[in-house]
Amino acid sequence: MDSLTNPTTEISRSEALRRRYGATPPAGGLPSDGPWNETIASLLDHRSVRGFLPDPLPPGTLETLIAAAQSAATSSNMQLWSAITVDDPATRKELAAIAGDQKHIEQCPLYLCWIADLSRNERMGEAEKADLEALPWLETYTVACIDAALAAQNSVVAANALGLRTVYIGAMRNDPARVAELLGLPPRSFVVFGLCVGHADPASRHEVKPRLPQSTVLHRERYDATPERRDRAAYDAELEKFSARNEMAATTWTRRVIARMGPIAAMNGRERLRATLARLGFEIR
Repeated sequence: MDSLTNPTTEISRSEALRRRYGATPPAGGLPSDGPWNETIASLLDHRSVRGFLPDPLPPGTLETLIAAAQSAATSSNMQLWSAITVDDPATRKELAAIAGDQKHIEQCPLYLCWIADLSRNERMGEAEKADLEALPWLETYTVACIDAALAAQNSVVAANALGLRTVYIGAMRNDPARVAELLGLPPRSFVVFGLCVGHADPASRHEVKPRLPQSTVLHRERYDATPERRDRAAYDAELEKFSARNEMAATTWTRRVIARMGPIAAMNGRERLRATLARLGFEIR
């Protein structure tokens, strides 16, 4: 059994790093030897999975993942997030359509929507007759998004530890107003992203996707962009080979990023997010 179906399978540190940074070592080589254990091995083995078996999850899995999520750091213990599990096939079908027909939303045994939720604390302020002056400010909105992301990532780590696989669905932001309507969200709350959870279908390819070399993302004392051009050329070559192996459109990382961040049309409606947030009750100042 490989790490696709059992991410806690023991693999060597060098093999885990080779998968994470690609078959061709970056110019600076793989990261130097350091502490290693099963948890770190599981983290480095993370990959997004878009093919799931229909097998149901063990009883209590959802609650375990939420307990892990609630164990994440949260700014000043404000806990500005919520999650909704969606089981109804009709709702899932419409959410999948909003996300560009991502069928794994319909297929996975567990689909969670992670919410930046200021509504709960707003209701608390109303109940306590307290004016929460900081509620509509950009900082508070940002904290709510960060809280949701930290909580969700804790649940992903927990899912991997249980032998499950996941994929985030940022395309919930294609039409957050319709998503809010489908899920009955109160004002001052919106779905930051969705998350598919389940057992990976071994018939689908789910290779670990290499990341940028550490020399590009890790800076010491001061920001240094000097290695970027060299690193990007090597990384482009690595991602092009990865795409070919995984039957994806053969292209480089550079071309992918430019295609994603170049034309406004590539945002798939998310360019209207500020206006939509205002409709959802977020008076971001």
